[in-house]
Amino acid sequence: MEGFYTHHILMALLVLVVIPAAFSVVAKKPSLVPTPVQNLFEMYIEFVDNMLKEQMGKEGRKFFPLVAGLGLFIFFGNLLGMIPGFESYTANINTTLALALMVFVLYNYLGFKKHGISYLKHFMGPIPAAAPIFFVIEVISHISRPITLALRLFANMTGGELITVVLIMLVPLLIPLPIMVVHLIAVFLQTYVFMILTTVYIAGALVEEAH
Repeated sequence: MEGFYTHHILMALLVLVVIPAAFSVVAKKPSLVPTPVQNLFEMYIEFVDNMLKEQMGKEGRKFFPLVAGLGLFIFFGNLLGMIPGFESYTANINTTLALALMVFVLYNYLGFKKHGISYLKHFMGPIPAAAPIFFVIEVISHISRPITLALRLFANMTGGELITVVLIMLVPLLIPLPIMVVHLIAVFLQTYVFMILTTVYIAGALVEEAH
């Protein structure tokens, strides 16, 4: 069991070292005629920037390093599970829960930092008379966010890895390819879901309450 966790940590460290190093090399010598890698990098930057602006306006740009960094870390972690001999660290509940708890603590911290104690109005609901009931419901809803965020990513990546490995062992030729395509779609989709929910949670914490 110890080796299981150590292997996932090593995979995470590999991505944390190799990917920033690769991007720094590409960024040092930008070409006037963009290379395919440069095009992908620019598309990703534009995608994250647009997502943040849609949710938070120009204020969202200060969260670009967080959301873009999370996206890259999760994406390449998801992708590792499709490479023979590698394991996806996002298929480990410890990794996904740590990421989800980081987002949970951060957006609540930002909410209290901006609104002070008035941030609690976010939990009171639209009807003052029913505020105690809404408060309990909202607290439970917020506590469930990191749990569902972690379990969704963990379950999808674990399930995709298991199905792919089993099919490759049983039918090692062309039949597993459709499953691998579905797994690849899940790699992109689950990365996007984590990023957009992170953005939505931060935006919700920062929005002014109308109570």
